[in-house]
Amino acid sequence: MADPSSYRPKPGEIPDSPGVYKFRDEHRRVIYVGKAKNLRQRVANYFQDLANLHPRTRTMVTTAASVEWTVVSTEVEALQLEYSWIKEFDPRFNVKYRDDKSYPYLAVSLNEEFPRVQVMRGAKKKGVRYFGPYGHAWAIRETVDLMLRVFPVRTCSAGVFKNAERTGRPCLLGYIGKCSAPCVGRVTPEEHRELAEDFCAFMAGRTGTYIRRLEKDMAQAAEEMEYERAARLRDDAGALKRAMEKSAVVLADATDADLIAVAEDELEAALQIFHVRGGRVRGQRGWVTDKVEAVDTSGLVEHALQQLYGEERGDAVPKEVLVPALPEDPDAVSQWLTDRRGSQVSLRIPQRGDKKDLMATVQRNAQQALGLHKTKRASDLTTRSRALEEIAEALGLDAAPLRVECYDISHLQGDDVVASMVVFEDGLARKSEYRRFQIKGFEGQDDVRSMHEVIGRRFKRYLQEKERTGEGDEQPASDAPATEAAPPAAGPVPGSPETAEGPPAAGPAPGSPETAEGPSAVGPVPGVPEAAGGPGALEGPAAPTAPTAPTAPEGPAATGPVPAPPLAPASPDDATGPREEDGRPKRFAYPPQLVVVDGGQPQVAAAQRALDELGIHDIAVCGLAKRLEEVWLPDDDDPVVLPRSSEGLYLLQRIRDEAHRFAITYQRAKRAKRIRSSPLDDVSGLGETRKQALIKHFGSVKKLRQATIDQICEVPGIGRRTAESVAAALAATAPAAPAVNTATGEIIEEDDGDSS
Repeated sequence: MADPSSYRPKPGEIPDSPGVYKFRDEHRRVIYVGKAKNLRQRVANYFQDLANLHPRTRTMVTTAASVEWTVVSTEVEALQLEYSWIKEFDPRFNVKYRDDKSYPYLAVSLNEEFPRVQVMRGAKKKGVRYFGPYGHAWAIRETVDLMLRVFPVRTCSAGVFKNAERTGRPCLLGYIGKCSAPCVGRVTPEEHRELAEDFCAFMAGRTGTYIRRLEKDMAQAAEEMEYERAARLRDDAGALKRAMEKSAVVLADATDADLIAVAEDELEAALQIFHVRGGRVRGQRGWVTDKVEAVDTSGLVEHALQQLYGEERGDAVPKEVLVPALPEDPDAVSQWLTDRRGSQVSLRIPQRGDKKDLMATVQRNAQQALGLHKTKRASDLTTRSRALEEIAEALGLDAAPLRVECYDISHLQGDDVVASMVVFEDGLARKSEYRRFQIKGFEGQDDVRSMHEVIGRRFKRYLQEKERTGEGDEQPASDAPATEAAPPAAGPVPGSPETAEGPPAAGPAPGSPETAEGPSAVGPVPGVPEAAGGPGALEGPAAPTAPTAPTAPEGPAATGPVPAPPLAPASPDDATGPREEDGRPKRFAYPPQLVVVDGGQPQVAAAQRALDELGIHDIAVCGLAKRLEEVWLPDDDDPVVLPRSSEGLYLLQRIRDEAHRFAITYQRAKRAKRIRSSPLDDVSGLGETRKQALIKHFGSVKKLRQATIDQICEVPGIGRRTAESVAAALAATAPAAPAVNTATGEIIEEDDGDSS
């Protein structure tokens, strides 16, 4: 590894002019090419303290052995030279977009004496007019088949054409009127070229002229009573209209534009491009790239523009290019595009209207393309096995972690703090094992403390399940709870876990634990007493230490989900609690080999401390920090940096992203539910329809609270018993005293609005 100071240019050697620079390695291979408005400032940035550089930039400068530069007169020339060098040297540290497929184009070979319409892939040829790209070759063939009725241009290969010339007989298309048969002299070369140019004009978006001409000729033929010719012209016009329908109008005023969207994460980026010609989407293509250099969205857009239009001239560069972020020097890039087109090109970010809506569609395609790319990579068995082996090797594990659990904390400025637990087994998501947690042990924003609480609660449940299944130390039957639940004499346990499947249908009491298994897993089993050492005591200060009496069916558990009766035990071990159909214990019975937390060193330390407090020492812990994708281990001052092409890093990233998605989805749903809450929600038997009727009748919750029971009964569908329940619920939530403005002495009126 080279020391950048060994090849650092001397002060004053680098000019302050625009230019292009390139780094070479010890073998004189170019490994990175860049451009700058001011070479001195840009190149000097690479030779600062290595600790201040982005990890990818640090890798590049320590791989390099020399730096060179070339001065140019303008920024546009710098952009052109940068593209030429990237194409020539193919530097390993430059972003290079690679097509996720070889897209087909509709091509018209205007460089031949008799132009030919065909499907073409690969590098573009000089003198050939291209339309597209298209998603599938059959889409091109369907369009061409419709248009050959009106524009019977040659579609045969050179061999077929020469054979027809030699024999004097056209091919089948010549006999059925879908080819003008220039091979046998039915049309002159000039007439055939005119057909080809009309074909190109129609494909370029000038459609109205030809359809109006056909309809005019059809009407004239009908007036002259040439009905067969009129019918043929009618069918020709219909064929052109069907060809147009294959690309819907998305932008008005016959707009010619390319829309570019980028979806990215720390390691990769996906690019999607929609080609709009004449207001219609004429083609779509996508690229995926590794982010081998420290680059933001603006840089990705600039690289994309270079590779997309670097070989294009004239109309191939549209009048308008819409991007999600402008390049670092938008004026220079716009001028470069203008030079390539030969007329003004607008480079901008869409702000409103149809163009902004279409850009959102392109962005969704980019997100899906990136997700599909990662899913394909993760679905391969060999790739998953290699990823798990790389994780084990990097973290120093004895074996590959076949079960990995990942935890993430989500909140909005300290409100509605929740956590998620996702499970991956053998590298694949096991969604039935996902769990959600509410953080209620404290209020406010403290991700480290939240992580400690969640890890502690999850593995307390693991120890309980271990004892229930006989894997732990023996304990009295009264100390072996069926599931986690608050003792009957206590209030709800704060921060109990919830699952991915949403709250049970029965609706647990506020603060009670919720799980994916529904009512049968919640609450104590009737007839099985809980002692002070039960799960309620494990949850924290809210659990009482006083002995509790056996729970009766009509106790507090009856207000929430109704617990299922215990299964009939076939042996003493089976009496410990509900089991799955295959005999496995439910809930948190299976420990992971690896715990991953979303965060850096503080979150990892909190998770490890929680495990140590429970006496669990056989589960590995690591954290994945988002900014630099570094892997942190407990008690290590420096992170583990996996190679950016490592399958292990891809798997860890995917697990972390899934935990983040699961947590933020739950947090948003919880916040939305809180915002929509109303005092009427607590009224038993009052549905949404009758709540809306009450609000509509009285105008607001405030006025409803002031109404008498008789007045409430006047609302259609509200009986006296329901009215009494409504009045009682509103009275319980009424403010204790009106607010007073201490400066003026004025009573501030309460305004509930119509919050139903």
